[in-house]
Formats: sequence, structure tokens, C-alpha cells
Amino acid sequence: MSKRLISLDVLRGITIAAMILVNDPGSWEYVYAPLRHAPWNGCTPTDLVFPFFLFMVGMAITLALGKRVSAGSDTKGLVLKILRRSLILFLLGMFLSGFPYFNLETIRIPGVLQRIAVVYLVCSLIFINTNWVSQFRWAVGLLVIYWILMTFIPVPGVGDPNLDPETNLGAWLDRLLLNGHLWSQSKTWDPEGLLSTLPAISTGLSGILVGHLVKSDQSDERKVVWLFVGGALCIFVGLLWDLAFPINKALWTSSFVLYTTGIAMQCLGICYWFIDVLGYKGWTTPWVAFGINAITAYVLSGILARLIGLIKVGPDLSLKLWIFENVFNSWLGPYNASLAFAIVFVLTLFIPSWIMHKKGIIIKV
Repeated sequence: MSKRLISLDVLRGITIAAMILVNDPGSWEYVYAPLRHAPWNGCTPTDLVFPFFLFMVGMAITLALGKRVSAGSDTKGLVLKILRRSLILFLLGMFLSGFPYFNLETIRIPGVLQRIAVVYLVCSLIFINTNWVSQFRWAVGLLVIYWILMTFIPVPGVGDPNLDPETNLGAWLDRLLLNGHLWSQSKTWDPEGLLSTLPAISTGLSGILVGHLVKSDQSDERKVVWLFVGGALCIFVGLLWDLAFPINKALWTSSFVLYTTGIAMQCLGICYWFIDVLGYKGWTTPWVAFGINAITAYVLSGILARLIGLIKVGPDLSLKLWIFENVFNSWLGPYNASLAFAIVFVLTLFIPSWIMHKKGIIIKV
């Protein structure tokens, strides 16, 4: 497959728009349940957003690096490019964590872009040094190892293994190595913590494996069938594993990886069939604009959200709260006002993405 996979750009664009939408409600007090993360165990539509993005990071590795590996590119040069991109992503994540005060004593070290950086780094190195069979073994092996660590290894200072927020093995490791630099809303554990990055790598590897399928010489019909059948199998195994190792986004459990990967495969199958096979592309431009500069849109959204929360238009009134109360909540109910604010926020970020798309600007990191 030599042509660009428009369905991947579209699904990535929808995913990044959804990520911005759920991150930026008008008020956190008034958010519809599907736009919230599950309180702990379980999975809402919001919980699908990040694993979808990591899945597509894996697919992009196969489609982009695969060409260079096939062309016989210098391995050392590839590794340097991988390291460079991973470092930039990690530093961008640290920038967003610290912006605008950059208090190094309490700056959050884990984070969304930081996890993307680590997953990209590890998955890329595995990809350029192994074949798809070994990549499959890595993906499965990491899920099994994580399950064993989380459910069979006693937690130092706590006792029996458990999956509670503050006393599981991952939370203990985060406090041991990153104490004072964790998620501000918990301070004692982090949803993008160290140990849960292992199964997150498997999410990226699942995208790599699907990338092999999409790049293969099989017919489009067979590819779509495999996406749906493979997706259904992942969902089934994920739900089965949920009985012993609950689906949990914060812990990024092995069952969560399989369940979300299965849904991602089926969503990709729908997009691939209608967009790349049947050619229904007229509606895709806005999503492609978001998708090809997804990281840029995400970083801009983080900066803008922080700024409107800090700018004061009164003694105790931020610009964000003023907009929410006067533009939206003055005529909509609080839940609809909060959602409308988030939608307008996404549309605001669409403007620079659209301009960049029209001018052919793609910021690669």
C-alpha cells in the first residue's frame, strides 16, 4: 500500500477532537456521564480516547518506519530519529505540565504526551528489530507480565496485591520514584504512571500489528473482515479477562488493552471501508485537518485552556468562567452550557488546524 491511508488520518482527527472535548468542559461540575472517565473499574466512551490514539501511534509506526526499513535505511539513523522524536514529545509534555509557572519542585513528570513518547520509543525500537511474530509475542508478553505483577506480587508496606487506587503496586512504585511529581488531583498515584506504561506499550504494538494487516497484499474485503473478526476476538478476551483483572483505564489493565484495541480495530474497519475502499471522502476534510497535526492541536489546546483559566476579568473571575457564565450558561442549562463550551473550544482549535491544512503545513515532531 503506497497511497496515504485517509481513514487513519480521519480516525486520528476524530480522536484528538474527542480528547480536547472531554478535557475542556465549561465546568467540571456539569459533565454528562459519557464524557467522564469511569470512576475506577469500567469503561466509558471517554476512556476509549487515549488508547485509540496510542493504537494509531502504533499503526503510524508500521506505515512510516516500514517504508524506511523496507528501503534499507541505515538503522543507526532511524534510531537517532526515533530518539529525537521521543525526546521532543516528552519535553512537550513536560512543558504542558509546567506551563506557565514551571515549578520544578512539583511539576508532574508522567502525562499524556510523556506516555506517547515512551510508547513510541519502545514500539519503534521493537518494530525495526523484529518481525510481526516477535511483535505479537512482545504485546502478549507485556500484558501477561503486567497481570502477574499487579495481581500476584505483594505491595511493599501494604501487604497483599490489590487494585485499589492508592495501594496497588503501580501506585507504590510511582510514589517511590516520582513522589511530589504525580497527578495533582491524587498526589499519591498517577493514571499515566510508570508500571502501567508496560501494557500501554502493548496498545501501541497492537496498532503495529494492525498496520501490518493494512499494508498487506490481501484484498480490501479480507482486511475489513479481519479487522472486525480480530476486533471481536479482542473484545471477547478482554471481557473474559475482566472477570479476574477488571477493565480499568487508570491502571491500564491488560483487559482494558484488549477491550479498547478491539473497539479501535472495528472503528478503523468502518472508516477504512467507507473512506479508502468506497471513496466517501467528501466529509473527511475537517477530521484530516485535525488528524495530520494532532499533536500540534493537542499542545495548543493545553496552552489555550491554561491561559483562559489564568486570565482574570474580575477579582475572583477567570476569563473561562466569565465566558461560561455569560455566553453559555446564561441561556442554556448548566450541563448543556458546559458541553457547548467544550464544542466551541474544539471549533476554536479547528481554525489553526484548518489554516495549516490549507497551506500544506504539517508539523512533525
